[in-house]
Amino acid sequence: MSQEQTYITSFCSLQSGQVNINHSLAFSEEKIASPASSAEAIANEGSSAEALPKERASSAEALPKERASSAEALAKEDSDFLKSVYKHYQLNYPKFYKMDNLCKLAFITSELILKNNPLSEKYKAEDIAIVISNSASSMDIDQEHQRTISDKNNYFPSPSAFVYTLPNILIAEIAIKNSIKGENAFFIFDTFDSTFMSEYVNSLINTGKATCCIAGWVDFYEGNYHAFLYTVEKQPGILNRKHAPKELEKLFLHQS
Repeated sequence: MSQEQTYITSFCSLQSGQVNINHSLAFSEEKIASPASSAEAIANEGSSAEALPKERASSAEALPKERASSAEALAKEDSDFLKSVYKHYQLNYPKFYKMDNLCKLAFITSELILKNNPLSEKYKAEDIAIVISNSASSMDIDQEHQRTISDKNNYFPSPSAFVYTLPNILIAEIAIKNSIKGENAFFIFDTFDSTFMSEYVNSLINTGKATCCIAGWVDFYEGNYHAFLYTVEKQPGILNRKHAPKELEKLFLHQS
């Protein structure tokens, strides 16, 4: 079977408080407090404790708690950013607020790319594939769920958290919202594997299992997140980039 040329026709990335769509900065939000400023605040508390001996002990006790909650604070900050993007683009999907952070990240990125390139208007639902990967799987919500069941004396598992303890749930959320019924797969890699993704997606299209595809990388863990989704079609589109490893690497790394 001859191999047809496939093309990257659009892409969207969310990282470091920014939304990029097809090389254009579409949305940016400055973070209110950075880790550096938090460290300075802690340092200031330490100097205050030296100036006020009576408060020294209580300040020292407070420091470990602040350090322990830093990861949670970063995760909340990134979750707030996702909510800001959601509101900015008026996505209007109430189920969004019930999702875990990984699904929120995937949902927003997919909605923005499909608003820019509405595949459902061009292809049949069963001809659209979804292939996504990441490195942390669903560890962010897995750990939250584990905390609810680790203490037998304080056992309170949350069904709303448990339902998201599989990473491919994010594919289901995208498919349900957009009535997509084609092939789908989720893979775990240490880093974004452009060679595997290009070969796998091209294989789906060249064997007739799909006509187009939403593919990429969606990762969220301990306050660190990166989403990069792109569409693949048989026509060049406005980007006119071949669906090949080197082209994917350039887009993933925000290179021209």
